[in-house]
Amino acid sequence: MKIYSAAQTRAWDAFTIEKEPISSFELMNRAVRVLTDWFLQTYPSFTRPVWILCGTGNNGGDGLALARHLSWEDYDAKVLVCDFSGKHSEDFDRQMAVLPAHGQISVTTWHKPESLDLIPPDALVVDALFGSGLNRCLEAPWAQLVAQINQLPNEIVAIDLPSGLLADAHTPGEAVVRATKTFSFERPKLAFIMPENAERVGQWSVGSIGLLPEYEATATSPYGLMTPEKLRQFIHPRAKFSHKGTYGHALIVAGSYGKMGAAVLASRACLRAGAGLLSVHSPSSGYLVLQSAVPEAMFVPDKRARYWSAVPDVGQYSAIGVGPGIDKKPETAIAFEGLLQAAKSPLVLDADALNLLAENTGFWAFVPKNTILTPHLKEFERLFGKAADDFARLALLQQKAMEHKVVIVLKGAHTAIALPSGECWFNNSGNPGMATGGSGDVLTGIITGLLAQGYLAAEAAMLGVYLHGLAGDLAAEQLGEQALIAGDLVAFLPAAWKDLSKSG
Repeated sequence: MKIYSAAQTRAWDAFTIEKEPISSFELMNRAVRVLTDWFLQTYPSFTRPVWILCGTGNNGGDGLALARHLSWEDYDAKVLVCDFSGKHSEDFDRQMAVLPAHGQISVTTWHKPESLDLIPPDALVVDALFGSGLNRCLEAPWAQLVAQINQLPNEIVAIDLPSGLLADAHTPGEAVVRATKTFSFERPKLAFIMPENAERVGQWSVGSIGLLPEYEATATSPYGLMTPEKLRQFIHPRAKFSHKGTYGHALIVAGSYGKMGAAVLASRACLRAGAGLLSVHSPSSGYLVLQSAVPEAMFVPDKRARYWSAVPDVGQYSAIGVGPGIDKKPETAIAFEGLLQAAKSPLVLDADALNLLAENTGFWAFVPKNTILTPHLKEFERLFGKAADDFARLALLQQKAMEHKVVIVLKGAHTAIALPSGECWFNNSGNPGMATGGSGDVLTGIITGLLAQGYLAAEAAMLGVYLHGLAGDLAAEQLGEQALIAGDLVAFLPAAWKDLSKSG
């Protein structure tokens, strides 16, 4: 699912209006029917008043139409029109004209900000002041109104996006409505994905309003949200007469004294991802740990007992994952450089492999094209430096993926996967329970296992990230988020595969 800019979404509206054809007023009504359906599902049998705060543009028109639809469903809808400029959109005026007669819907009009004390604390507040057409930060008098809204104890639902929030760029300052929930039309906004906007957007949902799909044949965007339908196309079916060699021989280089758990988690995940064979290169002290915890894997002991120090023979492996728990000893750095130079198979670099790369920038000369890097935020900053805001970091992520011709998986709530082409795909599976030690080791194992089976780097990264998050979601359903540990992600990976593999 492509994520379009606000300007592209407006162009999509115009395309639909022209080609369907349909009037802008009827398209607004169609959108509000979708919004109303979501509202009724989210707030069924709602007996408290619903206060809809409307601007005088098209977002305000959406709010007026919602009030009309809610009144038909016997909701106590009240409208506050904030007419601070005297300028109205044509569709706003048409929606105002078709509101039921006074008495069925209470309508109050302000020409300047007043006190919001008229809204009772048990009311649901709907923000319909500004939509995605906003192209600059709010100033007086709107900023004062937004400040009042944010002081309310009420639950707040934003239509399209919270008023004051820029859809495609960093929004500085405090003049942004802090919504509890946001309902957007057709596609999510790029702003929804950014961590800096989490407390502004709240829980977001999206509903299709039937914009013509033909628009997408020519519309381009570097951003996309991964969907099961897209990822399902990547899955390799298993042939009846296949054997373990068919699905690749993976190598995991992981672990050091006291950190053998990282090797265990990555190894188990690699096998659950479907690799046919797995070898694990670890310090010799890890022999009993690995052979006991992962009997399906073959153990390749390093000459050192406590840390990785020598480059294994890498010629026989179809994919190599490096980094979980390896530490940063001087000999380990030398071995890592040697492995980068020797490897001919696809690579996944994680954890201390990334930290070694950050500390030894000359190693970049040996990183093969299409290598997959899986940094969390701090590892990303060590590699590439800090960014002023989340949008600047996203641009830096894309720049570095193109510059080094690698795939960079920036882990987080909506993990971003930047490809050498400049494309960036966001993940929508996973939950906060996955914020636990070892979760990244599991992801490294999954992606390595997929690469070993012959998946392309972009496919392995996208499919691996989604499966990782889906396993976390399935685990959280049964175990809860608070109790989740990394081993649960491996345990629920088979269920994640089964769930994703189901036809639409």
